[in-house]
Amino acid sequence: MSEPIVVGTDGSGESERAVEWAAAEAELRGRPLHIVHAVPKPPLFASAEKTERLRRAGKAVVEKAGEHLRERWPEVETSTAVVADSAADALRREASGAFELVLGKRGRGGFARMLLGSTSLQMASRCSVPVVIVRGDVQDRGEVQHRGEVVAGIDLGRETDAVLGYAFDAARLRGARLRVVHAWQLPTTLVDAGYTVEDEDARPELRVRLSEACARLRSEHPEVECVEDVVLEHPVKALTSRSRGASLLVVGAPERRWNAPRLGSTSHGVAHHAQAPVAVVPVKR
Repeated sequence: MSEPIVVGTDGSGESERAVEWAAAEAELRGRPLHIVHAVPKPPLFASAEKTERLRRAGKAVVEKAGEHLRERWPEVETSTAVVADSAADALRREASGAFELVLGKRGRGGFARMLLGSTSLQMASRCSVPVVIVRGDVQDRGEVQHRGEVVAGIDLGRETDAVLGYAFDAARLRGARLRVVHAWQLPTTLVDAGYTVEDEDARPELRVRLSEACARLRSEHPEVECVEDVVLEHPVKALTSRSRGASLLVVGAPERRWNAPRLGSTSHGVAHHAQAPVAVVPVKR
């Protein structure tokens, strides 16, 4: 069996959008879909009746989601799990060995404060598989992910193969154009010393390096139209503005320990402000 796409849900509108996005993605990629709901671990003094009530409530959430998806995406193989654990630990365990993990912008209960709180940012910064954050303010009902270009933001000072590989594959599957963006700014120390962009314009060199970074995947995917942008702009602003109308925005996050600090500043900012689903791909340091 191929690696599944795992999606977390709590039955909220935000997570329902994430589940629908994940189902359309599973159909697009020909992969099974695994729906996960986390319920709190019952305290030691909890009665058997209360524990069973909690389990039934969680089961109802995933069964409702599964029934809806089987009606709309009957070709997608779907499984469900109700896990008695914290949202982060449940998702980490269920996503182990998955192709990717899909989460909503925020949720309630087991997935409370998603994106603007701790859970999805924790997963995006430390998960060993790509994490897709589906923003609830995006009209994303599955069909939209087949329209609009795929945008990838890369840092030429880091390893780029993982982000570009994911992005080229996403563009190929969607029949979409790929826009690869490297944004740069003049270092503050040079600005303070009186240098201007004209004095230290790195764009020609960066364009060469960006072209070299994309060369192998361009040759492997000749069917993908790839546009390369080197822009003098803050990375979060550059990527957020280009996410308007995009089907997917792809960024990288350095692999970290599970108890390491939060997501990097660019990926963190993009996750908050992008106007398209954001795929955060783990990259080697």
